Amino acid sequence: MSESQDAPRDLTALSVARMGRLAATGDPWEPHQLLTASGEVVVSVAAFFGELQAAGRSAATQRSYGMDLLRWFRFLWSVEVEWQRASRDEARDFSRWIQITTKPARPHWRSPDKPAVVRPKPTNPVTGKRPPGRVYAPSTIAHCETVLRSFYAFHLEAGTGPLVNPFPLARARRAHAHHNPMDRFEPQRSGLYRPRQPKRIPRQIADEVFNDLFTRLSSDRDRALVAFWVSTGARAAELLGVLNGGADPGQQLITVVRKGSRALQQLPASPDAFVWLRLYQQQIHGLVPTGPDDPVWWTLRRPFRPLNYHAARAMFVRANNLLGSNHSLHELRHTAAYRLARDPDMPITDVQWVLGHASLTTTQIYTTPTAADVVDSVLAHHQRRTQPQQPTEETTLRYRQESLDVLFGRRRP
Repeated sequence: MSESQDAPRDLTALSVARMGRLAATGDPWEPHQLLTASGEVVVSVAAFFGELQAAGRSAATQRSYGMDLLRWFRFLWSVEVEWQRASRDEARDFSRWIQITTKPARPHWRSPDKPAVVRPKPTNPVTGKRPPGRVYAPSTIAHCETVLRSFYAFHLEAGTGPLVNPFPLARARRAHAHHNPMDRFEPQRSGLYRPRQPKRIPRQIADEVFNDLFTRLSSDRDRALVAFWVSTGARAAELLGVLNGGADPGQQLITVVRKGSRALQQLPASPDAFVWLRLYQQQIHGLVPTGPDDPVWWTLRRPFRPLNYHAARAMFVRANNLLGSNHSLHELRHTAAYRLARDPDMPITDVQWVLGHASLTTTQIYTTPTAADVVDSVLAHHQRRTQPQQPTEETTLRYRQESLDVLFGRRRP
């Protein structure tokens, strides 16, 4: 008999300690490991990571899954339940706990011994974005539920886990009940403990804000990067992985490796992006390798190393701090998508190809107007209503000249 059948678990008094960690190994065969508090590898998670790698999932995906599994194992370690013996009661309590609990604060890397302090931050006055909340976002909770259900489904099929998946699917409902015929049909069954997620509109960077942000970039390399991001719509990691052989200024094309399919794809870019790229290449000429298989983007300080995502993000954060904004690198992709989708001469299927979306439905979200656009449009409407309308020749009611000629006898009907 489980503990929940004897007495409900007191979640208000539960303290989930920050024990264990997800460690990056640098080994391509096992990029990440989930370690216990004593430093031992969690074998069940290592087997699951091997399954993900065999299915073609990247190391970044394994890290994302590993963070969700780390939250789950910390919860199990705190309630003293082995992962093989976890039941629906533990899954239910974990789902309740993660929706209410406060996210653990991370100590600063410069002072790891000092206790971490969470200070609430106000809404950014430039972008209007709220900072990350103190509780887990619904998208994080939903992703965690999906990962844990997949983890136990894998061990259930392998015969190494419990006989019943602790994270079951939702109970079957009447097919397409209360379905809006204008909306697409969603999958009928999802996780039982999967929270509902609000529909969010991708956030773009306004043109005037982008211009101010661009002027605060400190090097030609940074200007070239941002110009490529905002003109190609490539993801941050996709552009950072471009090689010298993939840049074709004559055709205004740059070749990236797509995140999901890992396929090579040429993306058109703006002429300004290649101008900034040429200026940057002239500055680093003779300092870094320039072979066709060498990376395009390098750090600015010695020793020169290929530019990674964290360094590029730090560059963009510094430019944001000068402006007082908090835009993210991914918003440059959203900005490019909005600009392409609003061009009346640009087919939406072409936008889908540029963004690399598998479904056209994903691309169509960029046709939704933003709140700022709607406000400007409505205010312009009210402004037009206050102005007197001048009658024009097309709108003035007039008799036909043929009728006047007949009326006054100028010609016979």
